Amino acid sequence: MKVSSDPADVIVTHALGSCLGIVVHDPVARVGGMLHVMLPTSTINPDKARLNPYMFVDTGVPELFRQAYAAGASKARLIVKAAGGANTQEMVTDRFEIGKRNYVILKKILWKNGILMDAEDVGGHEPRTMYLDVGTGQVRLTVGREVKHL
Repeated sequence: MKVSSDPADVIVTHALGSCLGIVVHDPVARVGGMLHVMLPTSTINPDKARLNPYMFVDTGVPELFRQAYAAGASKARLIVKAAGGANTQEMVTDRFEIGKRNYVILKKILWKNGILMDAEDVGGHEPRTMYLDVGTGQVRLTVGREVKHL
Protein backbone atom coordinates (compact mmCIF):
# COMPACT_ATOMS: atom_id res chain seq x y z
CA MET A 1 0.00 0.00 0.00
CA LYS A 2 1.26 3.44 -0.91
CA VAL A 3 -0.28 6.90 -0.68
CA SER A 4 1.42 9.94 -2.19
CA SER A 5 0.84 13.64 -2.66
CA ASP A 6 3.84 14.02 -4.97
CA PRO A 7 2.47 14.65 -8.50
CA ALA A 8 5.65 13.19 -10.00
CA ASP A 9 5.05 9.76 -8.42
CA VAL A 10 3.85 6.74 -10.36
CA ILE A 11 2.68 3.93 -8.10
CA VAL A 12 2.84 0.43 -9.57
CA THR A 13 1.75 -3.03 -8.52
CA HIS A 14 2.52 -6.19 -10.44
CA ALA A 15 0.98 -9.65 -10.72
CA LEU A 16 -2.64 -8.93 -9.88
CA GLY A 17 -4.05 -12.40 -10.37
CA SER A 18 -6.79 -13.18 -7.88
CA CYS A 19 -5.48 -10.20 -5.90
CA LEU A 20 -7.08 -6.80 -6.31
CA GLY A 21 -5.39 -3.50 -7.00
CA ILE A 22 -7.44 -0.65 -5.59
CA VAL A 23 -6.69 2.97 -6.51
CA VAL A 24 -7.98 6.17 -4.92
CA HIS A 25 -7.29 9.61 -6.35
CA ASP A 26 -8.35 13.14 -5.44
CA PRO A 27 -7.79 15.32 -8.52
CA VAL A 28 -7.97 18.60 -6.59
CA ALA A 29 -5.62 17.68 -3.73
CA ARG A 30 -3.56 15.58 -6.17
CA VAL A 31 -3.37 12.76 -3.67
CA GLY A 32 -3.35 9.19 -4.88
CA GLY A 33 -2.95 5.78 -3.36
CA MET A 34 -2.84 2.15 -4.34
CA LEU A 35 -3.47 -1.01 -2.37
CA HIS A 36 -2.64 -4.57 -3.46
CA VAL A 37 -4.76 -7.01 -1.44
CA MET A 38 -4.45 -10.78 -1.51
CA LEU A 39 -7.35 -12.17 0.51
CA PRO A 40 -10.91 -11.08 1.31
CA THR A 41 -11.15 -11.22 5.10
CA SER A 42 -8.71 -10.99 7.96
CA THR A 43 -10.71 -13.44 10.08
CA ILE A 44 -8.74 -16.33 8.57
CA ASN A 45 -5.55 -15.07 10.22
CA PRO A 46 -5.99 -12.21 12.72
CA ASP A 47 -2.32 -12.32 13.76
CA LYS A 48 -1.15 -11.84 10.19
CA ALA A 49 -3.73 -9.06 9.73
CA ARG A 50 -2.28 -7.20 12.72
CA LEU A 51 1.20 -7.43 11.19
CA ASN A 52 0.08 -6.62 7.63
CA PRO A 53 -3.45 -5.20 7.40
CA TYR A 54 -2.87 -4.41 3.72
CA MET A 55 -2.96 -8.11 2.89
CA PHE A 56 -6.74 -8.31 3.39
CA VAL A 57 -9.58 -6.39 1.74
CA ASP A 58 -11.50 -5.85 4.99
CA THR A 59 -8.53 -4.30 6.83
CA GLY A 60 -6.52 -2.82 3.95
CA VAL A 61 -9.24 -0.80 2.23
CA PRO A 62 -10.18 1.23 5.33
CA GLU A 63 -6.49 1.96 5.95
CA LEU A 64 -6.01 3.10 2.33
CA PHE A 65 -8.86 5.58 2.74
CA ARG A 66 -7.63 6.78 6.15
CA GLN A 67 -4.16 7.48 4.79
CA ALA A 68 -5.52 9.20 1.68
CA TYR A 69 -7.67 11.48 3.87
CA ALA A 70 -4.67 12.16 6.15
CA ALA A 71 -2.71 13.25 3.05
CA GLY A 72 -5.42 15.74 2.11
CA ALA A 73 -7.89 13.79 -0.03
CA SER A 74 -11.60 14.51 0.29
CA LYS A 75 -14.22 11.76 0.25
CA ALA A 76 -16.48 13.91 -1.94
CA ARG A 77 -13.81 14.18 -4.67
CA LEU A 78 -12.31 10.71 -4.41
CA ILE A 79 -12.15 8.62 -7.58
CA VAL A 80 -11.96 4.87 -6.93
CA LYS A 81 -10.83 2.23 -9.43
CA ALA A 82 -10.05 -1.48 -9.12
CA ALA A 83 -8.45 -4.22 -11.19
CA GLY A 84 -7.59 -7.89 -10.75
CA GLY A 85 -9.75 -10.56 -9.18
CA ALA A 86 -8.94 -13.02 -11.95
CA ASN A 87 -9.00 -16.79 -11.97
CA THR A 88 -5.50 -17.46 -13.29
CA GLN A 89 -5.66 -21.18 -12.61
CA GLU A 90 -5.62 -23.48 -15.60
CA MET A 91 -8.75 -25.14 -14.27
CA VAL A 92 -12.05 -23.88 -15.63
CA THR A 93 -13.58 -23.83 -12.16
CA ASP A 94 -12.00 -21.98 -9.27
CA ARG A 95 -13.01 -23.84 -6.13
CA PHE A 96 -11.91 -21.12 -3.71
CA GLU A 97 -12.98 -18.14 -5.86
CA ILE A 98 -10.52 -15.82 -4.10
CA GLY A 99 -10.69 -13.19 -6.84
CA LYS A 100 -14.46 -13.11 -6.83
CA ARG A 101 -14.59 -13.02 -3.02
CA ASN A 102 -12.04 -10.18 -2.91
CA TYR A 103 -14.23 -8.18 -5.28
CA VAL A 104 -17.45 -8.87 -3.35
CA ILE A 105 -15.91 -7.73 -0.06
CA LEU A 106 -14.54 -4.59 -1.72
CA LYS A 107 -17.97 -3.71 -3.14
CA LYS A 108 -19.61 -4.28 0.27
CA ILE A 109 -17.12 -1.99 2.04
CA LEU A 110 -17.56 0.75 -0.56
CA TRP A 111 -21.36 0.44 -0.47
CA LYS A 112 -21.47 0.59 3.34
CA ASN A 113 -19.44 3.80 3.20
CA GLY A 114 -21.43 5.46 0.42
CA ILE A 115 -18.59 5.28 -2.11
CA LEU A 116 -19.09 4.34 -5.75
CA MET A 117 -16.42 2.78 -7.92
CA ASP A 118 -15.62 4.88 -10.97
CA ALA A 119 -13.97 2.17 -13.08
CA GLU A 120 -12.97 -1.47 -12.84
CA ASP A 121 -11.33 -4.22 -14.81
CA VAL A 122 -11.91 -7.40 -12.83
CA GLY A 123 -12.30 -11.10 -13.48
CA GLY A 124 -11.15 -13.07 -16.46
CA HIS A 125 -8.07 -15.27 -16.52
CA GLU A 126 -5.18 -12.87 -17.14
CA PRO A 127 -2.97 -11.25 -14.47
CA ARG A 128 -2.58 -7.48 -14.61
CA THR A 129 -0.04 -4.81 -13.75
CA MET A 130 -1.54 -1.53 -12.54
CA TYR A 131 -0.01 1.97 -12.67
CA LEU A 132 -1.31 5.16 -11.04
CA ASP A 133 0.06 8.54 -12.13
CA VAL A 134 -0.49 10.58 -8.93
CA GLY A 135 -0.34 13.94 -10.72
CA THR A 136 -2.96 13.17 -13.36
CA GLY A 137 -4.93 10.33 -11.77
CA GLN A 138 -4.47 8.24 -14.92
CA VAL A 139 -4.69 4.50 -14.25
CA ARG A 140 -3.07 2.20 -16.80
CA LEU A 141 -3.20 -1.57 -16.88
CA THR A 142 -1.11 -4.04 -18.77
CA VAL A 143 -2.86 -7.32 -19.41
CA GLY A 144 -0.53 -9.58 -21.34
CA ARG A 145 0.62 -7.38 -24.21
CA GLU A 146 -2.49 -5.20 -24.10
CA VAL A 147 -2.50 -1.76 -22.46
CA LYS A 148 -5.78 -0.44 -21.06
CA HIS A 149 -6.75 2.79 -19.38
CA LEU A 150 -9.30 2.89 -16.57
